Amino acid sequence: MDVRLELYRQMVRMRAMEKRAYDLFLRGLVKGTSHLSTGQEAVAAGFAAAMRADDYTFATYRGHAHTLARGAPMAGILAELMGRGNGLMSGKGGSMHLTSTEHGMMGSYAIVGAHLPIAGGAAWSAQLRGSEQVAVCFFGDGTANIGAFHEALNLAAVWQLPVVYVCENNQYMEYTPIRAVTAVERPAADRAAAYGLERVVVDGNDVDAVYETALGALGKAREGGGPSLIEADTYRHGGHSRADPATYRPQREVEEWLARDPVPAYRTKLLAAGIAESQLAGIEDAAARETDEATKAAEDGPLPEPALVERDLWADGGAAWRN
Repeated sequence: MDVRLELYRQMVRMRAMEKRAYDLFLRGLVKGTSHLSTGQEAVAAGFAAAMRADDYTFATYRGHAHTLARGAPMAGILAELMGRGNGLMSGKGGSMHLTSTEHGMMGSYAIVGAHLPIAGGAAWSAQLRGSEQVAVCFFGDGTANIGAFHEALNLAAVWQLPVVYVCENNQYMEYTPIRAVTAVERPAADRAAAYGLERVVVDGNDVDAVYETALGALGKAREGGGPSLIEADTYRHGGHSRADPATYRPQREVEEWLARDPVPAYRTKLLAAGIAESQLAGIEDAAARETDEATKAAEDGPLPEPALVERDLWADGGAAWRN
């Protein structure tokens, strides 16, 4: 039961943080755009709970929840979104590049699919070192239609790399429904057989199912069983980004998915399992307090120093061109 309470705690924290990020964006405090994963929390929470502290996470630009789930401080995430010096990356990365290597969060990638081969490289490193670490790479449904997806899956299968590729199928690419531009029904799972992999589909709004699926795939990879490709069915509550009102989605479809919201659904499930209402309310109150405190710390953070622009461009920490 401790695991289930932790799953709920993480989802509530993710929801509270992203709601606050949206509010900060409307106030003009979040720099640039942002891509929220509201409605997709069960995927991030379920996998993070199943991973070891030294495993690797690779995410898309919709990576706020994944970063928080791996243990990065909420204040550092919000400060990064606001371009403040106390952000995870001192304000240089922003929403689309969240990274916290000390927490195993190896980056959010703005270029669609760019991280799939890199996750394979991290898995190859773990394989060569015999560390039993696993790389978990999250990507959207649209990524399954680009070359990097196929190249990464093929190499991972050939070399039997300890990597788990997770398609967060939220039903839409940017503004286009994935089913309208894909030759198979399931963009990831229906292609697994081409690489000798099992077809795995999980309800991405059921955090228990995600957690169990993650445990199986991670265990397989750790034991030398090679890669897995998992397709998690889910839905983003809002548009592609904060600039997208998502008016292209049928209202009935939106209502049906909102009725399957993973956070209240899991709350109901925990209550039915005998968890006290007061215990769940305590988790929710703690998340609200953490969000308020993180917001204040982020807003109070300094602006980055101009000299920072010439730091950390190369592995030696500097910006001098090397030929």
